[in-house]
Amino acid sequence: MRIAVVALGKIGLPLALQFADRGHDVIGVDVNPGLVDAVNAGIEPFPGEAHLQDKLTSALAADRLRATTDYAEAIPGADAVVIVVPLFVDEETAEPKFEWMDQATTSLAAHLTPGTLISYETTLPVGTTRGRFAPLLEKLSGLREGHDFHVVFSPERVYSGRIFADLRKYPKLIGALSDEGARLARDFYDAVLEFDDRPDLTRPNGVWDLGSAEAAEMAKLAETTYRDVNIGLANQFALYAADNGIDVYQVIEACNSQVFSHIHRPGIAVGGHCIPVYPKLYLSTDPDARIVRTARELNESMPSRLVERAADMLGSLAGQRAVVLGAAYRGGVKETAFSGVFPTVDALRARGADVVVHDPLYTDDELRGLGFEPYRLGEAVDVAVLQTDHELYRDLAPDQLPGIKLLVDGRASTDAVRWTGVPRLVVGRG
Repeated sequence: MRIAVVALGKIGLPLALQFADRGHDVIGVDVNPGLVDAVNAGIEPFPGEAHLQDKLTSALAADRLRATTDYAEAIPGADAVVIVVPLFVDEETAEPKFEWMDQATTSLAAHLTPGTLISYETTLPVGTTRGRFAPLLEKLSGLREGHDFHVVFSPERVYSGRIFADLRKYPKLIGALSDEGARLARDFYDAVLEFDDRPDLTRPNGVWDLGSAEAAEMAKLAETTYRDVNIGLANQFALYAADNGIDVYQVIEACNSQVFSHIHRPGIAVGGHCIPVYPKLYLSTDPDARIVRTARELNESMPSRLVERAADMLGSLAGQRAVVLGAAYRGGVKETAFSGVFPTVDALRARGADVVVHDPLYTDDELRGLGFEPYRLGEAVDVAVLQTDHELYRDLAPDQLPGIKLLVDGRASTDAVRWTGVPRLVVGRG
């Protein structure tokens, strides 16, 4: 097949390489000329994704992949177009911001030719594929969905760092707008993916047709929102446990020994492209979902809550030198999307602290580019807030933070023995 992938980001490029690896001719289109040049030159644009460089090198050597900024070069004659353009949420209104998706759909429609399957893999609010993008494609192309072209929603379900493994591990969900669209989508994904044997599933691993775009849209939002709500519950338990001298991690371990309990871990922040965002996409079409809203609000409040507790323990943070350990949203991943570092720094500054930031994955210049003053281990500091569970921080000791008066461990990842004699505030431990 000839396949076009729209947006060669951290999901789109691995997908393009997966398709090429299965023997198909793939052209990726992206509005970022630097990214396009890097891909065509065989340079991994975002290190850290397992097997990405090897697959990029192989795809280029086999002449199965090329990248362009020109939709007119990528879209006409494609058997399938897969769209993975980012969708954002307005920070003030919490409503989805469709600008980039609308632009991509508009550009696609201008060059759409009959016989193409269009798959939206970007996570969308329920009803968006049918109610927004299919009509927009019809209006701008002059073609009819279900007759001249077919649209399907098929959410990505992968985790940064292990995308190629996850493509094999998890069923590929599809939801089309017509029976013929569903058939084409099933055939397409069967041709570009391979699946691991999963005896734990209720039916064979592979392409799972959920019957409608709306069901597939909801499935993606539900599985991610579940995690946010579960973390919110864990954080609620952690706050209560800390107030009552209880170790919440012992409680969680005990609860999860029972087959019906799956309590997640609490923490100072929930970051990344998915969990902080998708519950808001769900809420945009189900505003009465109070459980979802409450969990999201609690998770967003955790940085401020822990900083407030630190201020109470020290009497004040005014004039104190505070270091936030970790800019990345999770350990081992060089990515700051919705990272807890931002609200943590803001909360410390709001209480008068002089704030610096450390992260082993970022250079000093990169930290400055994020708006932070960089810190190096060994420099004097009054208080430290561990925000990211980098492996480096597990062995952290007071002598690496000279003068420290308080460690706030927002990930419960440091060793208590190493911190004997130094006050240590751990989320979820009294």
